Amino acid sequence: MTLQDQQQHFRQRIDNYLGQCLDQQPALAPRLLGAMRHGLLLGGKRVRPFLVYSTGTMLGLAEEALDPLAAAVESIHAYSLIHDDLPAMDDDELRRGQPTVHVAFDEATAILAGDALQALAFEELAKAQVADAATFKALLLLLSRAAGFAGMVGGQALDIAATGQALDLKALEQVHAHKTGALIRASVLLPALAAGISDAQYQSLATFAEKLGLAFQVQDDILDITADTQVLGKTQGKDQRDDKATYPALLGLNQAKTMAQSLVDEALSCLASLPYNSEHLAALARYVITRER
Repeated sequence: MTLQDQQQHFRQRIDNYLGQCLDQQPALAPRLLGAMRHGLLLGGKRVRPFLVYSTGTMLGLAEEALDPLAAAVESIHAYSLIHDDLPAMDDDELRRGQPTVHVAFDEATAILAGDALQALAFEELAKAQVADAATFKALLLLLSRAAGFAGMVGGQALDIAATGQALDLKALEQVHAHKTGALIRASVLLPALAAGISDAQYQSLATFAEKLGLAFQVQDDILDITADTQVLGKTQGKDQRDDKATYPALLGLNQAKTMAQSLVDEALSCLASLPYNSEHLAALARYVITRER
C-alpha cells in the first residue's frame, strides 16, 4: 500500500471514529457541538492519527485498539488550533481553507469548543486497551505532559514571548520541540507504550519522533513563505507580518530547507535500527518536507 493509500485509509478511519464520538454526545448544547464538529472534522492532514496507527500496526496492535489513542491526540490537536486562532493568540480567520471557529461561531463558543475537545481527548484515552494499570498510568502521564505546561501549552507560551525577539537556533528549537514536537512525539510513543516494546526500541522511536516534529515545524515555517493561501488553507505570510520567530527568518530559506532535510535523515536513521517494517513511517517522514500544505 502506498503512503497516499495508507493516509487515505487512516484519515477515513479516524474521521469516522471522531464523527461517532461527537454523535454520541448528549443533546445538551447544539451550537457548542456544532463548533466542536467544525474544529475537529473540517479537513486536516491527520498526521498525528497517522503516526498512532502506523506505529501501532507496525508493532502488532489492531487498528480497533488504536482508535481511542488516535482520537485522543487529534482532539488535543484540534483544541489547540481553535485556541491558537483566537484574537488573543494568533488572531487568524482561516484554517483548513475555512473560517476559523471563532469566526464561524463566536469567540466564547470557540473557547468552550476547545475546552470540550481537550476533555474529549482524555475521555477517549480512558478507553485504551492496555495490559495493566501501570501501562494506563504511563499513557495518561505521556499525553497530559505532551499537551500541557511541559509540552504544547508551554511551547505556545514560549512562542508568544518570542514574537519580535531575536532567538538563536537552540532557543527556537526549544519553542517548537514543545509547541509542535511534543504532541507528535506522543503520537508515536502512545502506541509504543501500549505495545510494551523494549526500552531501546522506545528510545529509538522517541528520537525519530523528536526529529520528525522539528522537521514538520521547519517545513511549516517554509510554507508560510513559499505556499499560496488557497493551497495552504491558512493565511500565507502571517508569520512574517506578525514578526514571529521562524527558521527561515533565522537561517534563511535555503538553510532552513537544508535543516529540514537533515532532520528527516536523522529520523530515518532511527527507524533503520528497529526490527520492524517501518516503511510507512519512513514514507511519512519524507512526505513531511515535500508537502505543500
